[in-house]
Parts: sequence; C-alpha cells; structure tokens
Amino acid sequence: MITMRKGHERGHFDHGWLDTYHTFSFGDYRDPAHMGFRVLRVINEDVVAPGKGFDMHPHRDMEIITYVLNGQLEHRDSLGNGAVIQPGTVQYMAAGAGIVHGEFNPSPTTPVHLMQVWIFPDRKGLPPRYEQRDFPSAGEAGRFTLLASGDGRDGSIRINQDASLLAAKLRHGQELNHALRPNRHGWVQVMRGSVLLGGNRLAAGDAAAISGEPLIEVKSESESESELLLFDLP
Repeated sequence: MITMRKGHERGHFDHGWLDTYHTFSFGDYRDPAHMGFRVLRVINEDVVAPGKGFDMHPHRDMEIITYVLNGQLEHRDSLGNGAVIQPGTVQYMAAGAGIVHGEFNPSPTTPVHLMQVWIFPDRKGLPPRYEQRDFPSAGEAGRFTLLASGDGRDGSIRINQDASLLAAKLRHGQELNHALRPNRHGWVQVMRGSVLLGGNRLAAGDAAAISGEPLIEVKSESESESELLLFDLP
C-alpha cells in the first residue's frame, strides 16, 4: 500500500527569517492525522535567511539528523561541539538524556536550505552524542547512499534505532529500487525534481508511506535532477 502525502498539504509558516514546511505535526502545526509514521516523528524542510538561525534550545530522547540541500549551517551544543555543515555532510545528534543546541546560517548573503529529521530512539535516557560525516557518493546520480543505520554498516552513521536513511539523486529517466524485508515499511520524501513511485507522481515536497510492498521503485521524470530521501523503518 502506498499512501501519498502531498507537499502543499504540509504545515507551512513563513516567519521572515525562516520559511518552514512540516510533514508531520510540529510546533504550532497540529494535525492528529499526521503525527509521524512508524518511528519517524519529524520531517521539516527549512529555509533560513542569511545571518539568522535557531537560538540554543534543549532536546531529549530523539535522534536528530540534518541534511543540507544548499548553503551552510553552523552548529553549537552543550557538549562543546561546533561545526559547519554543507551539502554532502550529514549531521547527527542523539539528544538522549538531554542536550542543548543551536543552529544558524553563517552566510551574510546566502540562505540555507535544509531537511531536519527526528526519529524516536529505541531506548530513553541514552548518553547524548554528536557526529557529522561527509558522504561524497551522495552527490553521484543513479545510486542510493546509506547515510544512517542502526548498525553503522557501509560507512553510515550509527543511530539508536533499527532504521535506515538513504539519499539519492537521479537524472531524467534513471531508476532505483530498494527491497523491503518482511514487516518493514518505507517513506520516500522528494526534495527536488519529481519521480514516479508505483504509478504515483511525487514532486518536490511530496512524500509517500509504503507498507506491505516488497520493493520500492522510483524513476525520475524531471528534466532537471531529482533528489530524495528514503527511510527503511521497523
């Protein structure tokens, strides 16, 4: 079964310094029909204005992954970490027993466009942890790159959940498949371009939940490059 989540139906707020879309309920956007999918709790698409950002704020018991599409994002946290991430670098933070962090756009001229993902951990009260990693292959078209997984396989970031996050770029007409094991579920989030998924067209901002299907098949139909995230979930 494939269930569509159209981009224009997401929660949307334009705060001037922040233009944000919420796939699932978040902050002031409340929709009981869209509280997450399986262990996936948040997918926010944010554009942060130059020199602006999120002040230091706390989190607990959440796996937080940030993927930058354009621009740069600077990170600071209570563990003493400080870094700048950009396209090709994935940021991971296990909030665990508690962490305080903030992010802002260090550029005086260029907005930063990013996706932030929250996943429920498999246990509460874990030690907080920060990691970032470069994935050069994520820039190559026509392949999936494993960014995060529960076992850290294939050079991915190890997270505290039996879930996998993959990214892909596709040129026009390129196809990719991902097999789902029994009792696993998928979520496809299109970030750029457009793809066909099981006969359904997904444009930028659109998503789909997949259950009871042995194979996820995507084909780019965009003349420009398509880019997507794929979640393999328990």
